[in-house]
Amino acid sequence: QVQLVESGGGVVQPGGSLRLSCAASASISRIIDMAWYRQTPANQREPVAHITSGGFTSYADSVKGRFTISRDYAKNTAYLQMNSLMPEDTAIYLCKVITPQTDYWGQGTQVTVSS
Repeated sequence: QVQLVESGGGVVQPGGSLRLSCAASASISRIIDMAWYRQTPANQREPVAHITSGGFTSYADSVKGRFTISRDYAKNTAYLQMNSLMPEDTAIYLCKVITPQTDYWGQGTQVTVSS
């Protein structure tokens, strides 16, 4: 069964840090790119970070310098290290996996930044 499992979300104070994980099941073969998106309270889905099969990374302007995406190829897992979190980072964070055949989405993990 194809599965993406995200973890690491929670409630954190402004300025705090969280590390999200996205583990893809072994049934997802030939993963090309992995990415993180977020669904805001206004119900808008926006890209956050992207990492290619070659390890090249890109970020939304709003998170550059604060978030870092990485990837463990052996474990089919992507990570999102989030530092200096701000209330506007509050959202459901979703993982996306891109293969030659199709894209897969996870269910999301809630991140709330609040004092």
